[in-house]
Amino acid sequence: MATPMSASRFLERLRTEGATVVEVGDWEHHNRNHVGPWGPVHGVMIHHTVTRGSAQTVELCRNGYEGLPGPLCHGVVTKDGRVHLVGYGRANHAGLGDDDVLRAVIAETALPPDNEADTDGNRHFYGFECENLGDGNDPWPAVQLEAIERVSAAVCRHHGWTERSVIGHLEWQPGKVDPRGFTMASMRTRIGERLR
Repeated sequence: MATPMSASRFLERLRTEGATVVEVGDWEHHNRNHVGPWGPVHGVMIHHTVTRGSAQTVELCRNGYEGLPGPLCHGVVTKDGRVHLVGYGRANHAGLGDDDVLRAVIAETALPPDNEADTDGNRHFYGFECENLGDGNDPWPAVQLEAIERVSAAVCRHHGWTERSVIGHLEWQPGKVDPRGFTMASMRTRIGERLR
């Protein structure tokens, strides 16, 4: 069980890990905390955006859209490898997911199949949206994959977690496919090597 780090510590940790960070507006106070708690936190969740164009992707993730208000994550990893901080606190990114998966993340054990949606993930996960069409064909530049690795490792390092605390949306919520175009197993391997 972990208390979310402060916004200033989050920024510091990302930069210390070597991430190129862009602060967007008053990101430190932009959140959904009025609708429910954020924390305890147990892991990091990775998504793809199904968008093209960094500026519009960052704007969408900051503001949300009709029916799903922003922020839609804490950071947006654009194709150029920059990490745009758009919110901090509870964010609309994880939705309802599988309580068995959450228990496995907490225990840092192998993930079971996600076959139910009964647990509030927005409360328990840091979230990073990654600019990609999510069609399996849109490329993932090496600099973007490295940024995903760095931000995930930064959060894990702060909390003393291993790479097993990093999951994809597809591993959390039935029916989700993101991120598509690389495997979470390969990303966890990269994160694990960085943490060693």
